[in-house]
Amino acid sequence: MAKHTATAVGWGHHHFQKRWLLALLLMLSLSTIIAFLIRAAFDPCDRNIPADSGIVTARHAIQVAHKRASQIAAADPSPLLFMKSKVVLLVSHELSLSGGPLLLMELAFLLRGVGAEVFWITITKPSETDEVIYSLEHKMLDRGVQVLPAKGKEAIDTALKADLVVLNTAVAGKWLDAVLKEDVHRILPNVLWWIHEMRGHYFKLDYVKHLPFVAGAMIDSHVTAEYWRNRTRERLKIKMPETYVVHLGNSKELMQVAEDNVAKRVLREHVRESLGVHTEDVLFALINSVSRGKGQDLFLRSFYEALQLIKEKKMKVPPLHAVIVGSDMSAQTKFETELRDYVMQKKIQDRVHFVNKTLTVAPYLAAIDVLVQNSQARGECFGRITIEAMAFQLPVLGTAAGGTTEIVVNGTTGLLHPVGKEGVTPLAKNIVKLATHVERRLTIGKRGYERVKERFLEKHMAERIAGVLKEVLSKSKDKPRGHLF
Repeated sequence: MAKHTATAVGWGHHHFQKRWLLALLLMLSLSTIIAFLIRAAFDPCDRNIPADSGIVTARHAIQVAHKRASQIAAADPSPLLFMKSKVVLLVSHELSLSGGPLLLMELAFLLRGVGAEVFWITITKPSETDEVIYSLEHKMLDRGVQVLPAKGKEAIDTALKADLVVLNTAVAGKWLDAVLKEDVHRILPNVLWWIHEMRGHYFKLDYVKHLPFVAGAMIDSHVTAEYWRNRTRERLKIKMPETYVVHLGNSKELMQVAEDNVAKRVLREHVRESLGVHTEDVLFALINSVSRGKGQDLFLRSFYEALQLIKEKKMKVPPLHAVIVGSDMSAQTKFETELRDYVMQKKIQDRVHFVNKTLTVAPYLAAIDVLVQNSQARGECFGRITIEAMAFQLPVLGTAAGGTTEIVVNGTTGLLHPVGKEGVTPLAKNIVKLATHVERRLTIGKRGYERVKERFLEKHMAERIAGVLKEVLSKSKDKPRGHLF
């Protein structure tokens, strides 16, 4: 029977293992959970956990790592200390488990950690109570972030008194005219616009008409920044403000788990058991929301082609498996149906596993051998899952597009392939390369980890953001409210 049908709804029939594994993950701090959230959904967890010696060992290792990290943090002052007592308003287009809102929440917690007074506004909310929004808002409230309604006098007064207003994503621009109205130009000199989008449909004048007049724009990769400069000039006939590129970083909590061999071994063993995968099998995973833009269809074609190459050349390699993490059984979209039909048609049900959207990606990063980042078109603006995988010493097979080209050093920390149909065969060959050369796989993974340690940690991101905030605050002091650039 196909394994992917069972695993698509979580951990399959291994109920006991599901309960204690989730318990292990629940021990991690709030920022760990936020760092690990896969960018799409929310799974409830069972906290009534029976004792298990394996859990105790992993729990002890994580506790020791947390204590060590706390000692290091105490001796290593944050570069954001100058934000103490500053009033900061964070405006997000939505509150969900997608990348943009989670990044803004991380910034909120970094600022709260140095004593800033932080306010949060979510522009768009569903009319009915939403479990994810409820949970995330209470996580912010627990950390001292004040959550305000998007409209009304309190929102306007907070924006007017704030030392800094951060608009998160291009869509957040709708809030300026809709709420602030005649006060918009009093706010603009204090606005930092944090942009994550790479898709053309975000280039609407209604969204970004105020962009030239804000204190600055912060973008996650150089390639995205250049794309925005060109598109705003050519299509919208407006000019970008001072633009800062800030690469993201892995949280301390994620790094603690990634560097804890005991925790990783426990997670690896039990995830593989739940999938029905043996210790020696080689797992290639694509961890992202299931959509055509993320390239799961092309990945499966490459994977099948790799299996055929191995068969034709009679290569002696361990069994290969593909894991799609980020599925949504409840939605039953046309695209996901196509993926499952393809697997059935090619009769590779025993080699392909669909895993539903899940609270954490850490277990899968511990369990797999290679991450596939197959985002299409312009690629990812940055693609945080890439640096998370590299932290777990995983080689990355990525598209040569977007921010991936600024993270992965081709041939050193991963192997890149073209986007589109042209990339199917190159990706298949790269799958075979890493499947047949264990030492190369391990060497690439180790180099990726070293690259993360050099430039993709939370402290690096905090330093880069601190530099931007200092410049933006300096500019706002020199400009009276209401002055247009």
